[in-house]
Amino acid sequence: MKKIAVLFLIVPFCLQAQVDTGVHFEHDLSWSAIRAKAKAENKYIFMDCFTTWCGPCRMMATQVFPLEATGKYVNDKFISVGVQLDTTAKDADNVKAWYKDGHDIAEKYHVRAYPTYLIFAPDGHAIHRFVGSSPAPIFLASLAESFDSTRQYYTLLDEFNKGRRDTAFLHKTAMAAANAYDLANGESIAKAWLATQSDLLSRDALYMQELFTKKSSDKYFSTFTDHAAEVDKVLGPGFAEAKVRNVYMSELMPRKPGDNTPPDWTAVHTTIASKLPAQADELTARIKLNYFLSKKDFPSFEKEIVAYVKSYNDKLTDGDLNSMAWAVFQNCSDMSCVSDILDWSKRLRDNNEPGYIDTYANILYKLGKKDDAIALETKAMTLAGGADKASFKETIDKMKNGEKTW
Repeated sequence: MKKIAVLFLIVPFCLQAQVDTGVHFEHDLSWSAIRAKAKAENKYIFMDCFTTWCGPCRMMATQVFPLEATGKYVNDKFISVGVQLDTTAKDADNVKAWYKDGHDIAEKYHVRAYPTYLIFAPDGHAIHRFVGSSPAPIFLASLAESFDSTRQYYTLLDEFNKGRRDTAFLHKTAMAAANAYDLANGESIAKAWLATQSDLLSRDALYMQELFTKKSSDKYFSTFTDHAAEVDKVLGPGFAEAKVRNVYMSELMPRKPGDNTPPDWTAVHTTIASKLPAQADELTARIKLNYFLSKKDFPSFEKEIVAYVKSYNDKLTDGDLNSMAWAVFQNCSDMSCVSDILDWSKRLRDNNEPGYIDTYANILYKLGKKDDAIALETKAMTLAGGADKASFKETIDKMKNGEKTW
C-alpha cells in the first residue's frame, strides 16, 4: 500500500526544515523584511503557502525542496519563505509572527489550495502563481515560467483587468487561472470567454464549464444536470452524472479540520434528490462513508460500509476500496474492526495491482494470519515492477521476523 495514495489521512508534520544543499527558506524575517531583502539583492521572492495537514505540502518539504538541484536553482534567483496558513497549538513564535500577513496574503491572492506558490518580482509585486506537488524537474520548469512574461499568471490577469478581451487571450488566461487554482478570478475570465462562444455545448465550452464548476451553486452546474444527454454525447457516456456526483461529494461532506458539526443527512439526501433522484440513496450513503472515515469514527464507518458494499459494491472502484481499507488498517486499534475489513475488502486479494494486494496482505498479517500474508505479499512482489520489488521484499522480511508493518 506504500505506493498507493491514501485518502482522508491528515498527519501533522514539521515543514521547511533547513537543509544546507536544498532551498534556503528565511524563517525569521517579516514580510516587509523579505521584500526589502529581495529588492536590495535584486532577487525574486518564492513564497510557499502551505498548511500542516497538507500531504502534498509534506511531499515537497521532504522530497523536493531539500534536493541539491532544487536548492541550486532557487537560491540563486529567489529569496524564499514558507508561510503556514493554518494555526496549531505547537506553532513557533516565528510562525505566529506571520499570522496576520499570512491571512492577508491568503485573502488577497485567493489561496484556497495547498501548496500554492506565489512569485513576486524584486520590487514586491506578484507576477506568477502555480499549485500542487510535483517531482523536482516539473516543479523547476513551472518555477522557470516566472521569468516569461507571456506565461506569468498575474501579468495575464493584469491585462484582463485592464480590458484585454480577444478570444484567444481569454481562453489562455482562463486556463491559466484554472491551473493556478484561482477560481475567484478564473470564473470571471471563463465567463468572458464563454460569452464569445456561439455553442455552449461544444467540447471546448463544456470543458471550460467543467473546470469552473466546483459547487452546486456555480453558474454552470445546471449544464451538467439539465443537459446531461448533450454533455455525454460530447464528453463521453456518464460524464455529466460523474461531474454532479463529484460536486455533491465534495461540498456536502464537512471536511475542515476541527469541524465536528454532525451532518443533516436528511438535508443531504434532499439536496441530491433534487438533481439526481435515482442516485440519492447511494450517493448519500457514499458521503456518509467519507465523512465517518475522515472523522476516524470507525464503528460508524464499519456499519455504513458493510451496508454500502452489500447494496452498491459496483460503485466503489478498487482504488476507493483500497484507500478505505488501508486507512482503517492503519488507524483502527480495535482488532474486531480490523477483522471486519477482510470481508468488505476481499476483492483486493484477487486484484493484479500489487499495492492493492499488499493492503490485503497487511490486514491478514495484523490479524495473525502470517503464512497467508507472506504468500500474498510474495504475489504482490512478483507482480511489481523492478524498482518497487525492494519495498515488497522489505515487508516480507518484516512479516517473517514478526515485526510491525504498519
